[in-house]
Amino acid sequence: MKLLFVASECAPFIKTGGLADVIGAVPKTLTAQGVDVKVMLPAYPALKGLVDQGKTLLNFGSFFGGPARLVAVNAEGLSLLLFDAPHLFDRPGNIYLDKTGSDWSDNHLRFGALSAAAAQVSLDGLAGWVPDLVNVHDWQAGLVPAYLRQSGRPAPKCVLTIHNIAFQGLFTKSVLPDLGLSEDLFTYDGLEYFGKVGFLKAGIVFSDKITTVSPTYARELMLPEFGMGLEGLLQSRKSDLLGILNGIDLDTWDPSKDPDLIATYSTRTLRRKAQNKAALERRFNLTPGGNGPLFCVVSRLTQQKGLDLLLDVLPDLVARGAKLAVLGSGDKQLEAGFVAAAKTYQGSVGTIIDYDEALSHLVQGGSDAILIPSRFEPCGLTQLYGLRYGTIPVVARTGGLADTIIDANAVALADGCATGIQFAPVTAAALGQAIDRTCELFDQSDVWQRIVRRAMRQPVGWDQSAQAYHKLYTDLCAS
Repeated sequence: MKLLFVASECAPFIKTGGLADVIGAVPKTLTAQGVDVKVMLPAYPALKGLVDQGKTLLNFGSFFGGPARLVAVNAEGLSLLLFDAPHLFDRPGNIYLDKTGSDWSDNHLRFGALSAAAAQVSLDGLAGWVPDLVNVHDWQAGLVPAYLRQSGRPAPKCVLTIHNIAFQGLFTKSVLPDLGLSEDLFTYDGLEYFGKVGFLKAGIVFSDKITTVSPTYARELMLPEFGMGLEGLLQSRKSDLLGILNGIDLDTWDPSKDPDLIATYSTRTLRRKAQNKAALERRFNLTPGGNGPLFCVVSRLTQQKGLDLLLDVLPDLVARGAKLAVLGSGDKQLEAGFVAAAKTYQGSVGTIIDYDEALSHLVQGGSDAILIPSRFEPCGLTQLYGLRYGTIPVVARTGGLADTIIDANAVALADGCATGIQFAPVTAAALGQAIDRTCELFDQSDVWQRIVRRAMRQPVGWDQSAQAYHKLYTDLCAS
């Protein structure tokens, strides 16, 4: 089976969030199962070295306003197709946002071009390689099935994976000519979304199957409070919607050999985790020692993540003798709130406003528990890292958080299957109660150690999920 992945980011080459981790991990697991996978993504400046090493397989000529080509290169166990269009992607800073924090004004052209190029490869192949199936990811690749439909030619089956429905790629109708799309597609049952061109809606409408990143999120997407206006459309495609739980790269995230830790450890050498805790306390200017747990946050600082609620309960967290290390960036008001908290609760709260992949490993390895009070969470990966590192997840009962964490209630504790703390509803009061429960469990050393060891044994890799993707692809190709 030949499979084309189309996405806007891929770890470890370019990453802004969990999408990149998925694109960097799933193809490798599928390759091990005998699938011939190629990953197509834009050639951002960070990938220039790979472009220089690669081989040009296709020149598009003048394409969406400038020259473009497709460069093939193998790196980090992946077969990459880099869409090299300097007029669209050779620019500094965030891959989606300009220096003011606003969307790049030509994002419709940038990711429309990516989609159009991917559709051409899907139809015509590349150096004798023709995909049997295409898996497009999020709104940035959402127009691929629309271009395939517009071509009127026999095309490979197409799967859309929704990683976060909150980001939909909405643009004015005036962009249709620039995208080379017919107005015939701009209908209620096409890509029209409340008078705008919807990239994600196009993907939902024109794909053969739709997946998302956890079973619970798949069900939530068909509800008004989670569907972001697309719940009706997704309800109509219920039989084609499938939730497949995300996993993590077990080689990259392995506390027994992680080079970013001060001391590596396993379930048999848990005492060594304390060395990472001491280093983390120094890095975040936290008072060493104490009897309470060290909580952490590794996240985008946004309302979606519920971190405004954490600011509300910080006085109680500190009063319980607990500490907090915050690593992340995002909403300026939330950034300012956590910076101020570090000053107000000096020694108990530490804040680093940054995206730092290496430091995130130390935060996971050195903390006792990780707080994830998300209002909605398609899957989430930080709780999976927490499980892997014995850093107990304290999570809202939503989306993939509900699917991956077993609450430490009385029955789960008695059965020895508890791996974390769940809470609902997503309010400051419920979060505060969850923090209280965590502190109470932490005070019971034997109980806490059993939870930690059980968490570290929880399967969090891609094997089972990749098998589910493989079955989906096989069934589609057979049909």
